[in-house]
Amino acid sequence: MLNHTTLIIIITVIVSLLAWQNKTLFNRLIFYPPAVNNGQWDRFVTHGFIHADSMHLLFNMFTLYFFGRAIEGLYQPFLFGYGFVVFYVLAIIVAMIPSYVKNKNNASYLSLGASGGVSAVLFAFILLAPWERIYLFAVVPIPAILFAVAYIFYSIYADRRGGSNINHMAHMWGGAFGVIATIVLEPKVLPHFINALLSPGF
Repeated sequence: MLNHTTLIIIITVIVSLLAWQNKTLFNRLIFYPPAVNNGQWDRFVTHGFIHADSMHLLFNMFTLYFFGRAIEGLYQPFLFGYGFVVFYVLAIIVAMIPSYVKNKNNASYLSLGASGGVSAVLFAFILLAPWERIYLFAVVPIPAILFAVAYIFYSIYADRRGGSNINHMAHMWGGAFGVIATIVLEPKVLPHFINALLSPGF
C-alpha cells in the first residue's frame, strides 16, 4: 500500500504533466485572483498541483519525498488516518492567503506550485530533527536548521526579485504553518526542538 507522501507525489506529477500538455487545463488550475473572486475557490488547492517547469517540479517532489516520509507518521493518527494529507493541503491553502489578500485585485497576478505544502513538511521535520543533515542539491550536507535559515533568506530575495509565477513567499507562510500546526497537534515537539537545538551532538 502506498504511503500518503508517495500518493501526493504521483498525483502532483500526473497533474503537472497533463497541465503542461493542455494550456486550458493549466489556466484553469493556476492561482488567478479574478477567477477566485468569481467563485473558483478551488484554485487555492489546485495551484499546488501544477508547476512552472520540470526543475520546479523535481525540486519540490524531491524535498517532499524525503521529508514527507520522515514525518508522515506524526500526523497519520489524526482525521481517520488522513491527517498528513489534510495537513499538506491546508498548508497549500494557508500559504496562499497572504498573497491573495495582497493581490486580489491584481489581474496580472498568477501563482503555482506546491511550495506551501512542501515548506510545511520541511519545517515540521526541522522541529523534530534540527541538526539532521539535509543534502543541498543532493550533494552538499548542511544541518536542517541552517538550511531553514538560508531557505527563508532566499525566499525573501527571490520574492523581491520576481520574474516568475513561483510564489516564494508561500515558502515562508507554508513553513510557519508547518511549525504552528505541528506544535498544536503535538505540544511536546517544542521542548524537544529546544533541547535538540541546544544539544547538537556533533
